[in-house]
Amino acid sequence: MEFGILIHGYLPKRPHDNRGEHDWIRREIELVQEADRCGFKYVWLTEHHFLEEYSHLSASEVLIAHLGAVTQQIHIGSGIFNLNPEVNHPARVAERVALLDHLMNRRFEFGTGRGAGSYEVGGFGIEDTSATKAVWDEVIWEFRKMWESTSYSHQGQAFSMPPRNVLPKPYLPGHPPMWVAAGNVATYEKAARYGLGVLGFNISNCEAMKAPVQAYKQAITEAEPVGAFVHDNVMVASRMFIDESAERARELASNIGISYLDSLIYRYHDTFARPEGWPQWPEVVPEPNAIDIQERIDQGFMLCGDPKQVAEQTAAYVEIGCDQLVFGLPFELKHEDALNCIRLYAKHVIGKFDTDPVHRSTRCREGTLR
Repeated sequence: MEFGILIHGYLPKRPHDNRGEHDWIRREIELVQEADRCGFKYVWLTEHHFLEEYSHLSASEVLIAHLGAVTQQIHIGSGIFNLNPEVNHPARVAERVALLDHLMNRRFEFGTGRGAGSYEVGGFGIEDTSATKAVWDEVIWEFRKMWESTSYSHQGQAFSMPPRNVLPKPYLPGHPPMWVAAGNVATYEKAARYGLGVLGFNISNCEAMKAPVQAYKQAITEAEPVGAFVHDNVMVASRMFIDESAERARELASNIGISYLDSLIYRYHDTFARPEGWPQWPEVVPEPNAIDIQERIDQGFMLCGDPKQVAEQTAAYVEIGCDQLVFGLPFELKHEDALNCIRLYAKHVIGKFDTDPVHRSTRCREGTLR
């Protein structure tokens, strides 16, 4: 199993703080550089628009290109590029993806999706979020055609364009590994049938992820890929707090605004099933105490403890068949604490589970998956 981190421009309680925006950009660049030095294989960057506090990272392709220039080994992925033509015209997406492929010497990962919810896509004039499913289904098949054709054209419901040569083309062989964000079993199965890697940004515990991961692995054997190859890869996101002292790791988890972030998630992601009893924004869920944190650890909602404990918790994701485990670090952690989590996890845990120096997505692209 491989490992990564997720960044998304979280700026809690400071939605109009220009200096704060500048500071988070610099801090998150440092987190990615540290993850690269320590042996994490992936970093994922969100694309969100208009979502105050929750995410101020809207032009992720710009930051992705910069990160490619200041790192050496880590793969950098769009988590996601929004495929609605009102937000990003498909031809422009194909151009950006191919150029990033060249700039980063095949280290770019092409994650796709439909957007966070009605507030976000509504800002671009999309009134019906359910309609974005059909749009994504139409658009996702077009990228390979654009990259392989010298005279691409399309007449569809989502978009149309006359014959054009979409340039540049990806860095051969193949093209960047393609992914889609998924939140339920049906979408995991669709991703597999399309030969796509799946980005599991679910808000679920480890055990709850077993069914969608297994559904994916069963369906991938009969994939008809949208791209040039089958990308058999499941990423699952979780939360991780590690310290030499298990007690201090729990203190970190208790004092960094977990519930505030979760309240923002349900403020904007109105396509997510709201948990029973969850309040409507601006009311927020109380922050967890030490007992709550222990319950979340026991239930598999986070990895938290000393290195031995966190390694044992990590093993549960191997058992459910996960290929990549990614940790969001958008909380109000002190910067040195976030860096320390990256360092300790890399030092004590990664080597126990990731024994292949080559990225799984690279093996899929090159046809050498073991």
